[in-house]
Amino acid sequence: MQNYPYIITISSEKGGVGKTTLASNLAIYLKAMRDDLPVTIFSFDNHFTIDRMFELPGQKPRGTVHEMLTGVPARELVHVGQYGVGYIPSSTELGEMNDSFRGPMTLTRMFAECGFGGIVIIDTRPDLNILTQNALYAADRVLIPVKDMPSLENCKNIFALFDQRGIDKKSLSLIPCLIDSRIKYDGLFKDQKTLLRAFAINRGYRCLDTFISKSPKVESLNTNPDGKIYPILTHARGTDVYGQFTEITRDILRNYDATPEPRSCLYAAWLKEKEGKKKESYLARLEGLAERCLVCGALLAEQPQRRGFYYETSDRASRGFLHSDCFTDLLCAALYGMTSQSQAYGAARMVIADRAMKTVSLFFPRSAGTTAMLDYRQFSHEGDQLFSKELPMQGFSEGEFDGMNDRLFLLLNESLAGYEGSLREETWLAVHPVDADAPETVLQDERYRAVRQVHARIAEHLAQPS
Repeated sequence: MQNYPYIITISSEKGGVGKTTLASNLAIYLKAMRDDLPVTIFSFDNHFTIDRMFELPGQKPRGTVHEMLTGVPARELVHVGQYGVGYIPSSTELGEMNDSFRGPMTLTRMFAECGFGGIVIIDTRPDLNILTQNALYAADRVLIPVKDMPSLENCKNIFALFDQRGIDKKSLSLIPCLIDSRIKYDGLFKDQKTLLRAFAINRGYRCLDTFISKSPKVESLNTNPDGKIYPILTHARGTDVYGQFTEITRDILRNYDATPEPRSCLYAAWLKEKEGKKKESYLARLEGLAERCLVCGALLAEQPQRRGFYYETSDRASRGFLHSDCFTDLLCAALYGMTSQSQAYGAARMVIADRAMKTVSLFFPRSAGTTAMLDYRQFSHEGDQLFSKELPMQGFSEGEFDGMNDRLFLLLNESLAGYEGSLREETWLAVHPVDADAPETVLQDERYRAVRQVHARIAEHLAQPS
């Protein structure tokens, strides 16, 4: 059975509020209180505190967070570190990811496909860049440390992000950190934690009942002559912070136990449903393909290697593949009146074939009084018009073949024929170049979406007055 992680993100735009201390010690407490629970931690910051806390001497590195973000499965990068906590080493190369990382749900997808469970803790930078946003949206629980009014004020940006994405804000929880119990106030709010909690609740923010005290003892665990970082669990017994972390950890485990399907699991289910719909749509498009090349009439199944062009009508009633040489010969004859007997035909045909492979061809039959005309145009793959030409089609309406435009007339009749043999009104045909080695890929979701986008642009051009 597939495992999916429960993700906890520690985030605040304000530096110095204790994010990394909270993240790293929470990981140790979780593992200590439930030894059989896999706990993994990594950081988007580049101070390497996580590495200094958890790396084992002589441990062979297997990659970093940077590799994870560029596509290496997270399960292949997790190092089993001190205290039994798994960690993914930090990286100094994450700055470039701000430009290349795709979308705010990319990390959610990575963990939906990561193949391991337990709890994952993400320590973020003191900003809301694309990596932090991904960590926030992927989280089942977001802990936001606040120590003063400026850090509380910054919380509004995180809540605003969730509003913009339409994500339930129940996962967001503020936790007062580095609270100096010596500071007292006169009036209703007696101390820092009460004041911060009151302001948070007044703004509609959820706030944990627990808080983390400011402690000289805890501060010395990160800054000492040994140059090491020591955990609160083993080196701060007897302090208030020791018991506060115990309460926070119990709260996290209660929520973990009460979450049968973490966000990564729900996202995986959504992806599976989405892929299923994509497959159904793809198969439906495949089933609607014509069996023959409409130019030469040959069965495509008997000559599959020559399928170099895909055609589809504007009403999507007709679609299929054309042989590359058939379509090129059609263009030579229809546009330039050239046949294999014409002078310099070989060189001209190469130029026409090359252009056809770089553009989308439009065929739009029109009537000019009693004369049938063809509006032929070429478009870029972005839908920009590059070329246009009007072609008279003498004999087309009467069903007469003239030897020159026979291929063109066959293509139009077979693809655009409507009631009683007449062409479907205001319907046009677009022909797209495809990879002859794998032509069906044009019908896959992303590629086919690009086809439809070009068709939309073509329709805009056709709607413009002449």
